[in-house]
Amino acid sequence: MDIDIGFWLTLALFVTLVVWAVDKLLKLQQKGGQAGKVVETSNSLISVFFVVLVIRSFIVEPFTIPSGSMLPTLKVNDFILVNKFAYGLRLPVTNTKIIETGEPERGDVMVFKYPENRNQNFIKRVVGLPGDTVQVKDNVLSINGETVERELVREWEGPGAWRRQYVETLGNTSHLIWQEGKVNPFTGRKLPQARTQGEWTVPEGAYFVMGDNRDNSNDSRFWGIVPEELVMGEAFLIWMHWKPIFSLPSFSRNGAIDKVEAN
Repeated sequence: MDIDIGFWLTLALFVTLVVWAVDKLLKLQQKGGQAGKVVETSNSLISVFFVVLVIRSFIVEPFTIPSGSMLPTLKVNDFILVNKFAYGLRLPVTNTKIIETGEPERGDVMVFKYPENRNQNFIKRVVGLPGDTVQVKDNVLSINGETVERELVREWEGPGAWRRQYVETLGNTSHLIWQEGKVNPFTGRKLPQARTQGEWTVPEGAYFVMGDNRDNSNDSRFWGIVPEELVMGEAFLIWMHWKPIFSLPSFSRNGAIDKVEAN
């Protein structure tokens, strides 16, 4: 379960404001002693909590990639920044939109609350907009009856398995995707992952999302659409890659998320 930092920042700001109000009434800081020191420390943190909360809630928020569902675009342990302003200003904790600034577009990398566990943050690519019909058949993606453009840039084959890397174009965005499956050991025929096939219609006020690692992603094909009220922001920048514990941070992947590099 993800830690809801926004909730704890809001709670911390609320507590420091309560301490400030109590001090104004009882003059605790003037009396000195341990209570005065607590008040002094608390008051010094009000501006810190406020600034951090405003930045995270309305401007930009950092996230860490925990899984390989967005490979090859995003790797496990990538540190990214999410634009909280892109899809509207939202209140912390409740995520209620208070000002319209834009809507998700096809091809965006979007962060949202997982519909089946709203305490967990997910990151996927926006494939279907409200009213769209999305189809996946034989590993080919179609939207509203039109096949999504893609170009094969690399292919791997090993014992019993294959993988292909494509440059796919969704809307105005070109990005890398992986598709993979098994190889029939007797005929050598490449078999797609049948579980990823289907057709879906996106209702109003919702989005259909998929991972770039198309055959290894828990996304809208399995649990449904993302309601608009769960949208958090648009991921736009990789600023660090850091494996936990003993490794040093790497900045070799820094830059825009959708740099197309066949790797």
